[in-house]
Amino acid sequence: MKHQPLSALLALAFVGLALLSGAHRRGAVAGAAISGVTGVGSILAMGRFASGGGKAVQRALAVMAVAFLARLLLVSLGTVLVVRAGEDVYAFVVAFFVPYFVFAGIEGAYLHALGRGTGPTA
Repeated sequence: MKHQPLSALLALAFVGLALLSGAHRRGAVAGAAISGVTGVGSILAMGRFASGGGKAVQRALAVMAVAFLARLLLVSLGTVLVVRAGEDVYAFVVAFFVPYFVFAGIEGAYLHALGRGTGPTA
């Protein structure tokens, strides 16, 4: 399966699982949604900016770095908002970071695939 559709499918699955978390639903859905949107956005941006040209891996890696900083900002802001709303912050954090690591793995696999397709072989 290609990386972009896989990311989108997993984002929907993580939000669906968060909806099943009972009393912790609001915090979990917020975490899964933020993680899913940034994961899908990152993989789509990597595909867009890496296409064409010789330095595809470097451009995709730059997108990964920017996406990481955006996630850092959003998880911080989300944590504050979840706490202020009186929702379960643990559900938010778990629902953010479990998908985050899955998406980071997919992004790494995509980056690896780009690296295999470009440049001379040794």
